[in-house]
Amino acid sequence: MNPLKTNNADGAPSDMQHQTIIEPFRIKVVEPIRMSSESEREAHLQEAFYNPFLLHSSDVIIDLLTDSGTSAMSAEQWAGIMRGDESYAGASSWLRLEKVIQDLTGCPYILPTHQGRAAEHLLYTRLGGEGKVFFSNTLFDTTRANIEYSGATGIDLPIPENADTQSYFPFKGNLDIDRLKTGIAEWGAEKVAAVVLTVTNNSGGGQPVSLANAREVAEVCKQNGIMFLLDACRVAENAYFIQHREKGNEDKSYRDIAREMFALADGAIMSAKKDGLVNMGGFLALRDLELARACRTVLIITEGYSTYGGLSGRDMEAIATGLEEVFDPDYLHYRISSTGYLGRKLTDLGIPLLQPPGGHAVYIDARMLYPHIPVEQYPGQALVCELYRLGGIRSCEIGSVMFGKYAEDGSLIPAQMELVRLAIPRRVYTQSHLDYVIETFGEILERADQVSGYKIDWEPPFLRHFTGRFSPI
Repeated sequence: MNPLKTNNADGAPSDMQHQTIIEPFRIKVVEPIRMSSESEREAHLQEAFYNPFLLHSSDVIIDLLTDSGTSAMSAEQWAGIMRGDESYAGASSWLRLEKVIQDLTGCPYILPTHQGRAAEHLLYTRLGGEGKVFFSNTLFDTTRANIEYSGATGIDLPIPENADTQSYFPFKGNLDIDRLKTGIAEWGAEKVAAVVLTVTNNSGGGQPVSLANAREVAEVCKQNGIMFLLDACRVAENAYFIQHREKGNEDKSYRDIAREMFALADGAIMSAKKDGLVNMGGFLALRDLELARACRTVLIITEGYSTYGGLSGRDMEAIATGLEEVFDPDYLHYRISSTGYLGRKLTDLGIPLLQPPGGHAVYIDARMLYPHIPVEQYPGQALVCELYRLGGIRSCEIGSVMFGKYAEDGSLIPAQMELVRLAIPRRVYTQSHLDYVIETFGEILERADQVSGYKIDWEPPFLRHFTGRFSPI
């Protein structure tokens, strides 16, 4: 590993240089991990119908299913939980959270929700409907589900570099501007409900979006009178990549970079369960008063009163603190470096993964790892099952199980890529845990040619990866 500079509190590099990037925190509370045998895990897989989402967490050794809601909270967040004001309306905890979000996003109208998908439902069912279309760099699963539930169409427009898992293009999360302009011309601006820029681009491999790209998207939307929205779940991690990779941003703080990106948009949705460093919560931030009022009415009917929106006061205190802590330079340096460590070690081992590693996860190219398994037999599902069987590691398929469609004749229209995501919870696992994951991949390589594909035995109409049932072929 090359020496990496740490940062002072103001974001400037310090004089300290070490090859080992340590966790910038001490561990105060621990919870036990039960070590299981391979035969036990095989039985658990069968009981879960070969779907990692249906496994019991107590039967998992290293849980990389998601980074959503899995963070370890800080001492200051736990202190805030004790201070939580549980008043039904106008709680002091809400006023603090509202101020923090307004300061970050620049949006005057803030609607708290119990998590990000609730905010998506509030906004996208309002903007969407039959005949409407949403364009995005890549919509995540719940985003697409809420859009399609409204009757609208979601279309992904990632840049061409995103399809090449082995290239090292620095901002593979960008939206293709030329395709956006073409899409607007084909559909007509009046039918475009919104353009959604996901930062970082989770379904596109956790890849960052440049400020330049966000500016171009904003300009195209402004010229056509189209709403521009940010899916800002990982906006702090995205800001890290902008500062380190995009010329002209080297001297900006991570928070200022995030503010600059928010300033380009008409609104934002955030699941605070990611860069908010909490286990539950989210929000919708808007600049338009009438739209905010319409969404607030539905919020009160479906979530709770407008000053708590499905959250307790203690939740709001934890989110407010998390949104401040996440921009700490030492934390972000450790966060991105630890993900990069896992990515580099797997690459050295010979595991094909989407390059370069993103901020919150490493994405394995299952199609390259298992070239003998056709996409119709879901190589990504095969890998997630093998990871659990051999190492007790739970991960998530992001390929044709999650995003594949069916043609009229019932044949599979596969996803663009067959990926498996190793999402790293924030402030939870140490380097030795990651070394265990790397060691397990050594076993994965040894047995790669012995692995067979899977078939779907049952699936729901939406989000089939959550509850679908599989069996090996």
